[in-house]
Amino acid sequence: MSTAESLRELGRLVRTAGGWITGSTVQRRPHPDPAHYIGSGKVQEIVDEREALDYTVVVFDDALSPSQQLNLERALGVKVLDRSALILDIFASRARTREASLQVELAQHEYLLPRLRGQWQHLERTEGAIGTRGPGETQLETDRRLIGARITRLKRQIEQVRKQRDLQRSRRQRQGLPTVALVGYTNAGKSSLMRALAGAEVLVADAVFATLDPVTRRIGAGADEAFLLTDTVGFMQKLPTQLVSAFRATLEELGQADLLLHVVDATAPTRDAQVKTVLETLSELGLADMPVLTVLNKADGLLLPDGSPVETEVDLEVLAQADVAALADVEGLEGEVMFTSATAGLGIARLRQRLMYEFFGTEAPHTAEYSAKYAAQPAP
Repeated sequence: MSTAESLRELGRLVRTAGGWITGSTVQRRPHPDPAHYIGSGKVQEIVDEREALDYTVVVFDDALSPSQQLNLERALGVKVLDRSALILDIFASRARTREASLQVELAQHEYLLPRLRGQWQHLERTEGAIGTRGPGETQLETDRRLIGARITRLKRQIEQVRKQRDLQRSRRQRQGLPTVALVGYTNAGKSSLMRALAGAEVLVADAVFATLDPVTRRIGAGADEAFLLTDTVGFMQKLPTQLVSAFRATLEELGQADLLLHVVDATAPTRDAQVKTVLETLSELGLADMPVLTVLNKADGLLLPDGSPVETEVDLEVLAQADVAALADVEGLEGEVMFTSATAGLGIARLRQRLMYEFFGTEAPHTAEYSAKYAAQPAP
């Protein structure tokens, strides 16, 4: 993903968090400055723009070390965040269930722990020197102990959640139902596709990280022709390592699936980069060898070779035959590719058929009776 595209994505994250953009700047360096990440000249340039832009927060697209963040806040006189802190803030605002809240809080505490000194810079003392002990060190050490204890409790509670999920998966496995897990870049349309496939009442929003908790629905009327469909949190480039670690209990749902449905936003300008990010994240989670079916969603936003819009099922077939997606050059992407539009309802029946064929070798006709027969049911 190019620098300009990455900054546009960062801007969307800022707007999702409730802020707005007053300006942006880029500096190219052979290596980051150890004290401020950016050079002293760029720091002064940002300071000089303060009155004109009236900014109150400065957000960096890359990760900052605790000392860099502290030095920047001192130099700029405003709060400084990096992409990791911004994403953690968005996750905190989206957490609705106890499980999601626990996982986000753990990630936030692990991010905050090495940055505590900056929280108490107004009471700072030199640790360990005779005659310099004071309220700054006392509060700092107290907070470190409190946060350390809280992290331990959160990990213990999340482990209980993991065990509960193991029990739920065991019950499902005893029923012998295959499982399909939706994966993809954030805002690729996973929840919309799940609703279209399963009729599931899940949150659908044009926003990043709209879904934090896994949602599972059963598709199929009988045990001999039914499978489970699970939606999970979306991926993004430069996801905080603390967040991936904290959500590992949730992401274990992916490792238990029989098939991953990789949902791609066919209209995204950075589509190929998003695909690579998802594949790299799956590899980091040890899921690189999982069977994957790629679905290019939002295909109604593409144009046919003659320049006309995609409006019918026949148009989708033309689109696929013309290979408009040009995904062959994306490193690591293999296997079958299908086209859908969850909002327009295009390609949904064909995708449902493809999934039924994957597990049961059956192909049902494109009929209303078929859709009614395989209506969604809540997962056990």
